[in-house]
Amino acid sequence: MTETLYNLAIERSILSSIIFDPQQFDDLANIVKKEDFYLPAHQDIYEAMLRLASKDEPIDEEFIKKELIRAKKFDEQALLEVLATNPISNTKAYVEELKDKALKRHLLTLTTEIKKVTVEEDLPSNEVIDIVEKKLYDITQQNLSSDFKDSPTVTHDTLEYIKEMKARGNSILVGVDTGYYELNKMTTGYGKGDLVIIAARPAMGKTSFVLNTVSNLVQQGKGVAFFSLEMPAEQLMLRLLSIQTSIPLQKLRVGDMSDEEWNRLNDAISKMNEAKLFVDDNSNININQLRSKLRKLKNQHPEIELAVIDYLQIMQGSGTKDRHLEVSEISRGLKILARELNIPIVALSQLNRGLESRADKRPMLSDIRESGSIEQDADIILFVYRDDVYLYKEEKEREKQAKAEGKEFIPTYVEKDEEEAEIIIGKQRNGPTGHVKLIFQKKLTRFVDAAKGAPPVEVVYENVDQKSAKIDLGDDNISMPTL
Repeated sequence: MTETLYNLAIERSILSSIIFDPQQFDDLANIVKKEDFYLPAHQDIYEAMLRLASKDEPIDEEFIKKELIRAKKFDEQALLEVLATNPISNTKAYVEELKDKALKRHLLTLTTEIKKVTVEEDLPSNEVIDIVEKKLYDITQQNLSSDFKDSPTVTHDTLEYIKEMKARGNSILVGVDTGYYELNKMTTGYGKGDLVIIAARPAMGKTSFVLNTVSNLVQQGKGVAFFSLEMPAEQLMLRLLSIQTSIPLQKLRVGDMSDEEWNRLNDAISKMNEAKLFVDDNSNININQLRSKLRKLKNQHPEIELAVIDYLQIMQGSGTKDRHLEVSEISRGLKILARELNIPIVALSQLNRGLESRADKRPMLSDIRESGSIEQDADIILFVYRDDVYLYKEEKEREKQAKAEGKEFIPTYVEKDEEEAEIIIGKQRNGPTGHVKLIFQKKLTRFVDAAKGAPPVEVVYENVDQKSAKIDLGDDNISMPTL
């Protein structure tokens, strides 16, 4: 049993090899975690090595000893045993053995925890399954870490981030590409671990808006998971093909196309056959099932960079009768899942119809249906707004009223193939709010960047000292994400 769970000789050999040849530490540090060592004294020695590396200090006997004494974790006997062990040349094989035994210990701990939550705490079965799946995902991803990061570690990580941004040449895009140039400038892309809410009234085009982002990403070879609770996967694909081919959606639906359009369609289908797009169109999915499916998919396809839920209010919670509590559970669950998988999760949301009674129908945060928890959990909240939708509705109401009164109706609204649209940034945890002008191409259900001569982006700074802050919305704009 002991040999199955740990091997102290292997642990000493790995530590000894690092001291003998510190240059290999950078490679090992990306693979080996402190918890992979069984003996606490070995964990302390390895942690001291991590601290020394973060400060760019030598990883040798004297500095390790000094670091251990400073941390009040110095075990002279354990360090002498490591130093007395011969270093090894085939470090890789030893590390694989170390990781294997650590994995077995974690699995053994998991079996104990399953018994605890199932028998002793008597939790509902769906909660037990969610706990087990999360723990198992953490184990398989080797994502186990200490509860806190100390200041030197955070400072080192921050400096590495700044260096990475500098190496990009001051690019405006830091996170996942939204597919829109002006929106990228305002947000620097969707950040890893972000919960992004895209909200609108029906017929505004929130699904079309997010599908433009999806289309852009899959054409770049990036992976996307799409949970379509409102429409079948085939309808989703029709819209994507219309976006990519510039063939009107209605033509695709009935197959009424010219030879040239058929050729464009075949080319697009060939490309989509290679796309890393994964669609789940189960309309009855709940938050626990979604978590389980997305963890499994991300584990099988690490290239997944974005997940989309269309839309949030259709999703079921864990069964509570209070819908506000259910939505709160769902939004919080999505935020935690985004952090866990280290990808942005985009959730579409409905708005309350109350806004339509206002003179200015542009949405506000309070218009989000069951808004309290959603507003709190979201990192970015975007509203899709098209004034023409309301102008068209008003025209129809006037026509209906004129007919009822027996009067002549003279139309004033002219329907256009392309309409102005606004993406209103109602909340951005790490950047400015404001709005971005886009063009909506109705026949293609496609949003595109507005023309060069469009009005400048309006910016409102949120939680920023106006006197000291200076954010340039030109090509140098970079918003620091949460580390």
